[in-house]
Amino acid sequence: MYKVNVMYPNQEDGTFDFEYYNTNHMELVKKYLSPFGLVDTSVEMGISGGGGEPAPYICIGSLYFESEEGYDKGIAEVGHILRGDIVNYTNIKPIRQISKIL
Repeated sequence: MYKVNVMYPNQEDGTFDFEYYNTNHMELVKKYLSPFGLVDTSVEMGISGGGGEPAPYICIGSLYFESEEGYDKGIAEVGHILRGDIVNYTNIKPIRQISKIL
């Protein structure tokens, strides 16, 4: 299984609409990426970095795929739709990481 983390850095001028992201955006993700092997999603709200430090990421969205190729094919075909929705919930540029779950 493969996990794609879409991480939104916690920055001073950053805005993030969790309600929109957790409902509207993640529904778009499921609708458009399920045909490419998306099997699950999760959303995490950053609370802290520990020791009184702020969380390094305000939000982390995780997408679970059967294969790395599924994500790559899906993003190649429908990524423009998902990227076009980003302005509806944040002004933060996300960072992605693809990992193999061991």
